[in-house]
Amino acid sequence: MKPEIAVIARVGAHQALAAAGLQPQQTRVFSTPYGDSRPVHFFRHEGLEFAVLSRHGEAGYEISAPFINARANLYALKDLGVAKVLAWVAPGSLRQELAPGDLVVPGDVLDEGRGGPHTFFTGVGWGFIRHNPLFCPELREALLRGLAGAPFTVHGHGVYLATTGPRLETAAEIRKFRLLGGDLVGQTLAPEVFLARELELCYVALTYVVNYAEGLLDRPYRPGTLFEGLATTEEVARVAAVEAALPQLLLGLLPGLAATPRQCPCPRLLERYRLRGDLGPDWRTWVR
Repeated sequence: MKPEIAVIARVGAHQALAAAGLQPQQTRVFSTPYGDSRPVHFFRHEGLEFAVLSRHGEAGYEISAPFINARANLYALKDLGVAKVLAWVAPGSLRQELAPGDLVVPGDVLDEGRGGPHTFFTGVGWGFIRHNPLFCPELREALLRGLAGAPFTVHGHGVYLATTGPRLETAAEIRKFRLLGGDLVGQTLAPEVFLARELELCYVALTYVVNYAEGLLDRPYRPGTLFEGLATTEEVARVAAVEAALPQLLLGLLPGLAATPRQCPCPRLLERYRLRGDLGPDWRTWVR
């Protein structure tokens, strides 16, 4: 199979699709110059071929954000011929108007983390590229069009502030992040989006808010619960409804995303280096 688009999700997205009656055609782990990728699950639905990869684990939260091998995951997708990626991400909210259970299509990232690596081009003079627009503008437009009828509140703008983890942020850090202009806080979009751009992939993110960030509201500590009480029972239920709707959301969105023409800047982000003679036609020779 040659997937037209890939979904990089949180945990066990392939299981959600299987539970909805869509069984993977094949599953493979790819060996790359950066180590093994996460398992890639291949699906076919109404003529559309797509791949699904879960960053954090197949059945549960097995790998926390700073230990995700984003380079191996993205290399594997590029090697498959994937040109477009939809990232499914679950951040916290820095704004009361972005409520748990809401969908947000971020337009930019503030990278306040200390993770990495942030580049494929270690030790060479390549990869110095613009990051505005950070997310593929064509895919963002297609994504927002596709969400027009979604049964959830959708926000078409937002700044995702990236931290490293695995710990959650302190209340003082959250106050700082709000002052910096962040709307969402999470640990997975950076460095993934930067690495995707270095491979000239069209990349867009769809986030769903899972909690209000620390200190935004007065939430007592509750041992043994999700985020130790940052989310109320009602909020957890709203988030669960979004997670349960993932298969329907994906199957509704992916055809439109796959059909976008790639007239955006994404396929030419490294054109300067090709014209200069630094990069050849085979992308595999760039990153090794």
